Amino acid sequence: MDKIEHIGIAVKDLDAANEVYTKLFAEPPYKTEMVESEGVSTSFFKVGESKIELLEAIDPESAIAKFIEKKGEGIHHIAYAVADIKAEMERMRAEGFVVLNDEPKKGADNKLVCFLHPKSTNGVLIELCQEIS
Repeated sequence: MDKIEHIGIAVKDLDAANEVYTKLFAEPPYKTEMVESEGVSTSFFKVGESKIELLEAIDPESAIAKFIEKKGEGIHHIAYAVADIKAEMERMRAEGFVVLNDEPKKGADNKLVCFLHPKSTNGVLIELCQEIS
């Protein structure tokens, strides 16, 4: 893993959250994006070399909707940048982690992504992401 790529935060209202984080960072989000496959609308803020991703459910059956229903708004996942996501997925499986995806899928911000089950990572949902070239 190369670095923390971003921290994902589940929010009920993306527009309201964007206002809060724009005030917090004194900058608006540099990108907003709908990720239909995940049932979310997202926005991204740069914080130094890292990013904050805000995620609002647009599908009541999405993982974000279920997360907010169960736990409320808050940190949903930590994403780590990797150079070769398929190799890293194989390494994670070999190390005994539960990889939630058979293959990487297209995520937000021009990334291929996969997730590690929180039961195998001390309760934290981990996202691996690779820049799509």
